[in-house]
Amino acid sequence: MATKRQTSLALFLLLNLVLFTMVSAWTPPKPKPKPKPKPTKACPRDTLKLGVCANLLNGLLNATVGKPPKAPCCSLIKGLADLEAAVCLCTAIKANVLGIHLDIPLSISLLLNVCTKKVPKGFVCA
Repeated sequence: MATKRQTSLALFLLLNLVLFTMVSAWTPPKPKPKPKPKPTKACPRDTLKLGVCANLLNGLLNATVGKPPKAPCCSLIKGLADLEAAVCLCTAIKANVLGIHLDIPLSISLLLNVCTKKVPKGFVCA
């Protein structure tokens, strides 16, 4: 006949065996992958409409007194992400829609800053 101590030890070992089996069989749920934003390769706006940005850029470059008229230009890129806005302005400048010869990195930076947007890190208007 088993003693009380042997029964307790057997029960303890059996319980440990069951618990360790359950723990080793459990796998944590895999986290859902975050959707990656798709980079835009084209301007979602009509690039020809960005010609109104020439007045804003002209006012910025010529350092006119007072505030340059930013409403028409900034309203066109309002709602776009910084990257999308930079791509749109890059496209407009390269297509010479603005009607003036410009330094591309400086022009994009100036226009985005006036419209409270930032040039994305590593963005190159190629």
